Amino acid sequence: MLLNVLAVTAVSAAVLYVLYKWLIPAAVQNSGWLALIWHDVIVERFLNILTGLSRPQVTPSYRPILDSVVSEVNPSTALELGTYCGYSTVRIARLLSPGSKLITVEFNPAYAAIARQIIAHAGLQNKVTLVEGGSGDLIPKIKKQFGITSLDFVFLDHWKDRYLPDIKLLEDCGLLKKGSVLLADNVICPGTPEYLEYVRNSPRYKSQYFKSYLEYTKAEDGLEKSVFLG
Repeated sequence: MLLNVLAVTAVSAAVLYVLYKWLIPAAVQNSGWLALIWHDVIVERFLNILTGLSRPQVTPSYRPILDSVVSEVNPSTALELGTYCGYSTVRIARLLSPGSKLITVEFNPAYAAIARQIIAHAGLQNKVTLVEGGSGDLIPKIKKQFGITSLDFVFLDHWKDRYLPDIKLLEDCGLLKKGSVLLADNVICPGTPEYLEYVRNSPRYKSQYFKSYLEYTKAEDGLEKSVFLG
């Protein structure tokens, strides 16, 4: 009896492992939404419960694009909308010249607390100012609060439905100058169709799309680089 139970348990475990490791990932890799649900909702939550830890999700495929654009722009003033746990914050800040300033905005206090530790561990706290709160509340205060007249570079990686309202707010507040560069992540999945339509069709921007892929998948994602023309 015991041997039968052990055999059934072993076979069940093997089947579950094959499903988890190969079959389901292969089945969802061409669908951005299914891949997000499987990896970032089901798998991550299961592992968090199992280990009692929380893992930040990142998409490594955007790293060379972000690094290349930041290096090209060499901004003295930069804004990041959506700090999360500080991964992209550190990538941007480490490329900034001495005396440059990066303001990063995070709505979730728990994520902000983690990001502060990561930024400090990287030794970049002198280049980075992390602000907790909503982007729509901060943007109108940037000039007065930080003594900034305009932004050289903006990285959008927060709520996708805020991309378009926030760049219009940046325009209205006079924070974009001729040559300011916007880089928007995840413009395909989850997707920002209204934002893309605006920057690609507005005479105020010249846009370029950079193709990437969602982590673990063949599902296309991408970043949109938009230069403000004035």
